[in-house]
Amino acid sequence: ACTDHDHPTDATTDTTPAPEQTPTAWAVPAEPMRFPQGFVWGSATSAFQVEGSSTADGRGVSIWDTFAAQPGRIDDGSTADPTADQYRRWESDLDLMVDLGLQAYRFSISWPRIVPTGYLTGGGEVNQKGLDHYRRLVDGLLDRGMHPAITLYHWDLPQPLQDAGGWAVRDTADRFADYAAVVFESLRDVDATWLTINEPKTTAMVGYAGTEHAPALGDIDAGLAAVHHQLLAHGKAVQAFREIGGRGGIGIALNLMPVYGAAGAELAADRLDAAENRLYLDPVLRGTYPDEAVG
Repeated sequence: ACTDHDHPTDATTDTTPAPEQTPTAWAVPAEPMRFPQGFVWGSATSAFQVEGSSTADGRGVSIWDTFAAQPGRIDDGSTADPTADQYRRWESDLDLMVDLGLQAYRFSISWPRIVPTGYLTGGGEVNQKGLDHYRRLVDGLLDRGMHPAITLYHWDLPQPLQDAGGWAVRDTADRFADYAAVVFESLRDVDATWLTINEPKTTAMVGYAGTEHAPALGDIDAGLAAVHHQLLAHGKAVQAFREIGGRGGIGIALNLMPVYGAAGAELAADRLDAAENRLYLDPVLRGTYPDEAVG
């Protein structure tokens, strides 16, 4: 049944202006502030930033190896060796986390350590030494009572995939799903928090549309294609996770930004929100792209 409130033309319009809101200064609460029940303290890294050993045990070349090797790309000329040397020092690193009282560790798996060429078709192979390393790392966390949070992709795309177009081409989403399935199968007994892709916006807009990150293409069309193909890869990986029967939860790590429209700038704020947030949220949660971001 309908009511008068279903028909805006039948409703009475209130023209009384809303009272102005006076900002309230923040004051120290009278009672102690506490983190919510179940809050977990942890730390986070990415493989390229901390592992080092960039040519050890069959690891392939990533786009960040290529990028860092180009003169002028990194201010001080740093590369992926040795960084924090965690590939060799992982046990002492985990002990440091225990000493700090951490309860979880979010790390990323290096795609080139697992599938050095990026391809499992046409002669590509899985690197068992890479899988063995991450099994030891996960077991080390569990032995210390820490929760593993595992990121499958933190920007280190295998260079051969980039040579074939990288995230600007759809095939990379399928190659990511292949790689993800290998990792899920290897760690299917582990109750972990899984993250498929870290900050696809940064990869697409800073590395493909821009030039500040690898692979530094400076091509807006490639950047927009990279948005779609990373989100597609996320969906394919989630399907693989469910088919394999992986344990724990799975999601994607999006870097979002709050957007509030000032008076008279509501349209601009809506478009900015679409480009920075809903371009990534809507496909994952609704299966569609916002018109304001792609129109």
